[in-house]
Amino acid sequence: MNTRKTICQETMESQADLLFDPESVPAAVRQHVAECDSCRAELRSLEATMALLDSWQAPEPTPWFDARMAAKMRTEREAPPAGFVERMRMRLSLGSKMELRPVAAGALALLLMIGGGTYMGLESHHSQVAAPSATVQDLQSLDENAQVFQQLSDVDSSDTGGGSTGSSTGNTF
Repeated sequence: MNTRKTICQETMESQADLLFDPESVPAAVRQHVAECDSCRAELRSLEATMALLDSWQAPEPTPWFDARMAAKMRTEREAPPAGFVERMRMRLSLGSKMELRPVAAGALALLLMIGGGTYMGLESHHSQVAAPSATVQDLQSLDENAQVFQQLSDVDSSDTGGGSTGSSTGNTF
């Protein structure tokens, strides 16, 4: 449902067409302008502004304008070229920001690809650790078991001590 506010807004958007080519504007908009006082006043104001602009005459340049412009152009041509930093500063301050959007999008895509590739590369380097052999596991359990050390100490002390009747080679295992 079109409210009066939305119809007035649509009329405001097509005022330039109403002013220059009224036949291209839909009949509903023309009828609204005929009925609505605020839209009609806005159109009259725009017509008055355009009439004022039509009557305006640009001032003639001074007689020395061409000579001064040529002198300024000559000094700019003879000036040393701007450095890289100065050119970039001027481009960023005066240039369109729309030119930098593709560059920024490309840099972001490159950054994402490098980051993703690095992550995938690091993930593939996590290989499974080889399972330790039974001998290594036995040695590790011996290292962790203080009771086994105590028993082995007792066996060693009884072998090297006085009352052993074993062989003279000292090999008990």
